[in-house]
Amino acid sequence: MFNADALPPLREIVGRFDIAAQKSLGQHFLFDLNLTRRIVSVAGDLTGINVIEIGAGPGGLTRALLESNAQHVFAVERDPRAVAALNELAEHAAGRLTVIAADALKTDLTDITPYPRRIVANLPYNVGTQLLINWLMQAEAFLGFTLMFQKEVAERIVATQGSKSYGRLSVLARWLTEPRTQFDVPASAFVPPPNVTSSVIGLEVRSTPLAPARREDLEIVTRAAFGQRRKMLRRSLAQIGGADILAAANVPDDVRAEDLNVEQFCAIARVLSEHPLAR
Repeated sequence: MFNADALPPLREIVGRFDIAAQKSLGQHFLFDLNLTRRIVSVAGDLTGINVIEIGAGPGGLTRALLESNAQHVFAVERDPRAVAALNELAEHAAGRLTVIAADALKTDLTDITPYPRRIVANLPYNVGTQLLINWLMQAEAFLGFTLMFQKEVAERIVATQGSKSYGRLSVLARWLTEPRTQFDVPASAFVPPPNVTSSVIGLEVRSTPLAPARREDLEIVTRAAFGQRRKMLRRSLAQIGGADILAAANVPDDVRAEDLNVEQFCAIARVLSEHPLAR
Protein backbone atom coordinates (compact mmCIF):
# COMPACT_ATOMS: atom_id res chain seq x y z
CA MET A 1 0.00 0.00 0.00
CA PHE A 2 1.36 3.40 -0.96
CA ASN A 3 2.26 5.56 2.05
CA ALA A 4 2.82 9.23 1.29
CA ASP A 5 4.10 9.90 4.81
CA ALA A 6 7.13 7.68 4.13
CA LEU A 7 8.35 9.90 1.28
CA PRO A 8 10.66 12.94 1.53
CA PRO A 9 8.78 16.19 2.31
CA LEU A 10 7.50 18.08 -0.71
CA ARG A 11 9.54 21.15 0.20
CA GLU A 12 12.66 18.99 -0.13
CA ILE A 13 11.51 17.77 -3.54
CA VAL A 14 10.85 21.34 -4.71
CA GLY A 15 14.31 22.40 -3.58
CA ARG A 16 16.13 19.42 -5.05
CA PHE A 17 14.49 19.75 -8.47
CA ASP A 18 14.49 23.56 -8.37
CA ILE A 19 10.72 23.77 -8.94
CA ALA A 20 10.15 27.43 -8.17
CA ALA A 21 6.54 28.24 -9.05
CA GLN A 22 6.24 30.06 -12.36
CA LYS A 23 3.49 32.64 -12.81
CA SER A 24 3.41 31.99 -16.57
CA LEU A 25 2.35 28.39 -15.83
CA GLY A 26 -0.25 29.40 -13.24
CA GLN A 27 1.58 27.35 -10.60
CA HIS A 28 0.48 27.39 -6.96
CA PHE A 29 1.55 24.24 -5.09
CA LEU A 30 -0.23 22.37 -2.30
CA PHE A 31 2.09 20.89 0.33
CA ASP A 32 -0.50 20.03 3.00
CA LEU A 33 -1.20 16.31 2.66
CA ASN A 34 -4.30 16.61 4.86
CA LEU A 35 -5.75 19.04 2.33
CA THR A 36 -4.85 16.95 -0.71
CA ARG A 37 -6.33 13.90 0.99
CA ARG A 38 -9.53 15.87 1.52
CA ILE A 39 -9.67 16.71 -2.19
CA VAL A 40 -9.31 13.02 -3.01
CA SER A 41 -11.97 12.05 -0.47
CA VAL A 42 -14.63 14.28 -2.06
CA ALA A 43 -13.91 12.63 -5.42
CA GLY A 44 -15.66 9.56 -4.01
CA ASP A 45 -14.78 5.90 -4.37
CA LEU A 46 -12.03 5.62 -6.99
CA THR A 47 -11.87 1.82 -6.99
CA GLY A 48 -11.26 0.57 -10.52
CA ILE A 49 -11.07 4.11 -11.93
CA ASN A 50 -8.21 5.61 -13.92
CA VAL A 51 -7.61 9.04 -12.40
CA ILE A 52 -6.10 11.87 -14.42
CA GLU A 53 -4.35 14.75 -12.67
CA ILE A 54 -3.59 17.91 -14.62
CA GLY A 55 -0.71 20.17 -13.60
CA ALA A 56 0.63 17.74 -11.02
CA GLY A 57 3.62 19.94 -10.13
CA PRO A 58 5.91 18.36 -7.51
CA GLY A 59 3.27 15.74 -6.70
CA GLY A 60 1.36 16.88 -3.63
CA LEU A 61 -2.07 15.82 -4.87
CA THR A 62 -0.49 12.94 -6.76
CA ARG A 63 0.66 11.39 -3.49
CA ALA A 64 -2.86 11.53 -2.06
CA LEU A 65 -4.28 9.99 -5.23
CA LEU A 66 -1.80 7.11 -4.99
CA GLU A 67 -3.01 6.46 -1.44
CA SER A 68 -6.55 5.99 -2.77
CA ASN A 69 -8.03 2.88 -4.37
CA ALA A 70 -7.63 4.32 -7.87
CA GLN A 71 -6.76 1.72 -10.49
CA HIS A 72 -4.07 3.96 -11.95
CA VAL A 73 -2.99 7.60 -11.77
CA PHE A 74 -2.01 9.56 -14.88
CA ALA A 75 -0.16 12.78 -14.05
CA VAL A 76 -0.11 15.28 -16.92
CA GLU A 77 2.55 17.97 -16.51
CA ARG A 78 4.26 20.32 -18.98
CA ASP A 79 7.02 21.69 -16.68
CA PRO A 80 10.13 19.51 -17.23
CA ARG A 81 11.37 20.20 -13.68
CA ALA A 82 8.16 18.80 -12.21
CA VAL A 83 8.17 15.91 -14.68
CA ALA A 84 11.55 14.84 -13.29
CA ALA A 85 10.20 14.93 -9.73
CA LEU A 86 7.09 12.98 -10.73
CA ASN A 87 9.20 10.34 -12.47
CA GLU A 88 11.03 9.83 -9.19
CA LEU A 89 7.68 9.49 -7.41
CA ALA A 90 6.64 6.87 -9.98
CA GLU A 91 9.51 4.69 -8.77
CA HIS A 92 7.69 4.36 -5.43
CA ALA A 93 4.23 3.80 -6.94
CA ALA A 94 4.47 0.09 -7.82
CA GLY A 95 3.50 0.71 -11.43
CA ARG A 96 0.35 2.73 -10.60
CA LEU A 97 1.64 6.13 -11.76
CA THR A 98 2.22 7.16 -15.36
CA VAL A 99 3.78 10.57 -15.92
CA ILE A 100 2.78 12.26 -19.17
CA ALA A 101 4.91 15.22 -20.24
CA ALA A 102 2.37 17.24 -22.21
CA ASP A 103 0.37 20.45 -22.41
CA ALA A 104 -3.15 19.52 -21.30
CA LEU A 105 -4.66 22.20 -23.53
CA LYS A 106 -3.25 20.40 -26.57
CA THR A 107 -3.83 16.85 -25.38
CA ASP A 108 -6.85 14.62 -25.92
CA LEU A 109 -6.95 12.74 -22.63
CA THR A 110 -9.16 10.03 -24.10
CA ASP A 111 -6.32 9.05 -26.43
CA ILE A 112 -3.81 8.47 -23.63
CA THR A 113 -5.91 7.04 -20.79
CA PRO A 114 -8.31 4.08 -20.66
CA TYR A 115 -11.94 4.19 -19.53
CA PRO A 116 -13.33 4.45 -16.88
CA ARG A 117 -11.64 7.78 -16.24
CA ARG A 118 -12.10 10.72 -13.86
CA ILE A 119 -10.15 13.97 -13.59
CA VAL A 120 -9.01 15.15 -10.15
CA ALA A 121 -6.87 18.27 -10.31
CA ASN A 122 -5.76 21.57 -8.87
CA LEU A 123 -5.95 23.35 -12.20
CA PRO A 124 -3.58 26.13 -13.29
CA TYR A 125 -5.67 29.29 -12.86
CA ASN A 126 -4.71 30.77 -16.22
CA VAL A 127 -6.14 27.88 -18.29
CA GLY A 128 -8.62 26.20 -15.95
CA THR A 129 -11.80 27.46 -17.61
CA GLN A 130 -10.67 26.52 -21.11
CA LEU A 131 -9.62 23.07 -19.93
CA LEU A 132 -13.06 22.45 -18.42
CA ILE A 133 -14.81 23.59 -21.60
CA ASN A 134 -12.63 21.24 -23.65
CA TRP A 135 -13.50 18.32 -21.40
CA LEU A 136 -17.21 19.12 -21.40
CA MET A 137 -17.13 18.88 -25.19
CA GLN A 138 -16.50 15.17 -24.66
CA ALA A 139 -18.17 14.76 -21.28
CA GLU A 140 -19.47 11.27 -22.06
CA ALA A 141 -15.85 10.03 -22.04
CA PHE A 142 -15.50 10.81 -18.30
CA LEU A 143 -17.26 9.72 -15.13
CA GLY A 144 -16.79 13.13 -13.58
CA PHE A 145 -14.44 15.85 -12.46
CA THR A 146 -13.16 17.05 -9.09
CA LEU A 147 -11.45 20.35 -9.78
CA MET A 148 -10.06 23.37 -7.99
CA PHE A 149 -10.61 26.84 -9.44
CA GLN A 150 -10.35 30.34 -8.10
CA LYS A 151 -13.60 30.87 -6.22
CA GLU A 152 -15.09 33.40 -8.64
CA VAL A 153 -14.75 30.94 -11.54
CA ALA A 154 -16.10 28.07 -9.45
CA GLU A 155 -19.17 30.15 -8.61
CA ARG A 156 -19.82 30.72 -12.31
CA ILE A 157 -19.62 27.01 -13.03
CA VAL A 158 -22.05 25.89 -10.32
CA ALA A 159 -24.39 28.92 -10.56
CA THR A 160 -28.12 28.33 -10.96
CA GLN A 161 -30.92 30.21 -12.67
CA GLY A 162 -31.47 33.68 -11.21
CA SER A 163 -27.93 34.11 -9.89
CA LYS A 164 -25.69 36.99 -10.96
CA SER A 165 -22.96 34.41 -11.63
CA TYR A 166 -25.24 32.39 -13.93
CA GLY A 167 -23.99 32.44 -17.51
CA ARG A 168 -22.95 30.40 -20.54
CA LEU A 169 -20.51 28.27 -18.56
CA SER A 170 -23.17 27.55 -15.92
CA VAL A 171 -25.64 26.36 -18.58
CA LEU A 172 -23.11 24.15 -20.32
CA ALA A 173 -21.89 22.61 -17.05
CA ARG A 174 -25.39 21.97 -15.72
CA TRP A 175 -26.60 20.62 -19.06
CA LEU A 176 -23.95 17.89 -19.09
CA THR A 177 -23.10 17.39 -15.40
CA GLU A 178 -24.40 17.77 -11.88
CA PRO A 179 -22.09 20.45 -10.45
CA ARG A 180 -21.72 21.38 -6.80
CA THR A 181 -19.28 23.18 -4.55
CA GLN A 182 -17.34 20.95 -2.17
CA PHE A 183 -15.27 23.34 -0.05
CA ASP A 184 -13.19 26.51 -0.16
CA VAL A 185 -9.41 26.65 0.17
CA PRO A 186 -7.72 29.78 1.58
CA ALA A 187 -4.85 31.42 -0.26
CA SER A 188 -2.54 30.59 2.64
CA ALA A 189 -2.77 26.88 1.75
CA PHE A 190 -0.70 27.41 -1.40
CA VAL A 191 2.96 28.04 -2.14
CA PRO A 192 3.15 30.76 -3.30
CA PRO A 193 -0.23 32.02 -2.08
CA PRO A 194 -2.49 33.42 -4.84
CA ASN A 195 -4.42 36.64 -4.40
CA VAL A 196 -7.76 34.86 -4.23
CA THR A 197 -9.63 32.14 -2.36
CA SER A 198 -10.05 28.88 -4.26
CA SER A 199 -12.89 26.37 -4.35
CA VAL A 200 -13.03 22.65 -5.00
CA ILE A 201 -16.05 21.64 -7.05
CA GLY A 202 -17.40 18.30 -8.21
CA LEU A 203 -19.09 17.67 -11.55
CA GLU A 204 -20.70 14.28 -12.01
CA VAL A 205 -21.34 13.56 -15.68
CA ARG A 206 -25.00 12.86 -16.47
CA SER A 207 -25.84 9.60 -18.26
CA THR A 208 -27.72 11.79 -20.76
CA PRO A 209 -27.79 15.60 -21.07
CA LEU A 210 -30.40 17.35 -18.94
CA ALA A 211 -32.52 18.08 -22.04
CA PRO A 212 -32.15 17.31 -25.75
CA ALA A 213 -30.29 19.90 -27.83
CA ARG A 214 -27.41 20.17 -30.25
CA ARG A 215 -24.34 21.58 -28.56
CA GLU A 216 -23.65 23.97 -31.43
CA ASP A 217 -27.16 25.43 -31.24
CA LEU A 218 -27.05 25.74 -27.47
CA GLU A 219 -23.78 27.65 -27.75
CA ILE A 220 -25.30 30.06 -30.28
CA VAL A 221 -28.33 30.69 -28.07
CA THR A 222 -26.40 31.21 -24.84
CA ARG A 223 -23.79 33.39 -26.52
CA ALA A 224 -26.49 35.69 -27.86
CA ALA A 225 -28.55 35.68 -24.66
CA PHE A 226 -25.74 36.32 -22.19
CA GLY A 227 -23.84 38.59 -24.57
CA GLN A 228 -26.52 41.19 -23.86
CA ARG A 229 -27.71 39.89 -20.51
CA ARG A 230 -29.30 43.18 -19.41
CA LYS A 231 -31.70 43.14 -22.34
CA MET A 232 -34.98 41.28 -22.60
CA LEU A 233 -34.61 38.05 -24.54
CA ARG A 234 -36.68 39.25 -27.49
CA ARG A 235 -33.94 41.86 -28.06
CA SER A 236 -30.84 39.88 -27.16
CA LEU A 237 -31.98 37.04 -29.46
CA ALA A 238 -33.17 39.34 -32.24
CA GLN A 239 -30.59 38.10 -34.75
CA ILE A 240 -31.69 34.47 -34.39
CA GLY A 241 -35.44 34.94 -34.35
CA GLY A 242 -36.25 37.11 -31.35
CA ALA A 243 -39.87 36.91 -30.18
CA ASP A 244 -40.72 34.34 -32.86
CA ILE A 245 -38.14 31.79 -31.78
CA LEU A 246 -39.11 32.32 -28.14
CA ALA A 247 -42.80 31.79 -28.91
CA ALA A 248 -41.99 28.60 -30.79
CA ALA A 249 -40.01 27.37 -27.78
CA ASN A 250 -42.81 28.41 -25.39
CA VAL A 251 -40.43 30.73 -23.53
CA PRO A 252 -41.48 34.24 -22.35
CA ASP A 253 -39.89 37.04 -24.36
CA ASP A 254 -39.97 39.64 -21.56
CA VAL A 255 -37.38 38.03 -19.30
CA ARG A 256 -33.57 38.14 -19.26
CA ALA A 257 -31.09 35.35 -19.87
CA GLU A 258 -30.43 34.75 -16.19
CA ASP A 259 -34.15 33.97 -15.66
CA LEU A 260 -34.15 30.87 -17.88
CA ASN A 261 -33.30 27.38 -16.71
CA VAL A 262 -31.21 24.95 -18.74
CA GLU A 263 -34.24 23.13 -20.14
CA GLN A 264 -35.60 26.41 -21.54
CA PHE A 265 -32.30 27.23 -23.22
CA CYS A 266 -32.35 23.75 -24.74
CA ALA A 267 -35.91 24.32 -26.00
CA ILE A 268 -34.76 27.48 -27.79
CA ALA A 269 -31.77 25.60 -29.22
CA ARG A 270 -34.07 22.91 -30.64
CA VAL A 271 -36.18 25.54 -32.35
CA LEU A 272 -33.03 27.14 -33.73
CA SER A 273 -32.18 23.80 -35.26
CA GLU A 274 -35.63 23.01 -36.67
CA HIS A 275 -37.78 26.15 -37.04
CA PRO A 276 -37.46 28.18 -40.27
CA LEU A 277 -38.04 31.45 -38.38
CA ALA A 278 -34.82 30.85 -36.45
CA ARG A 279 -32.71 30.67 -39.57
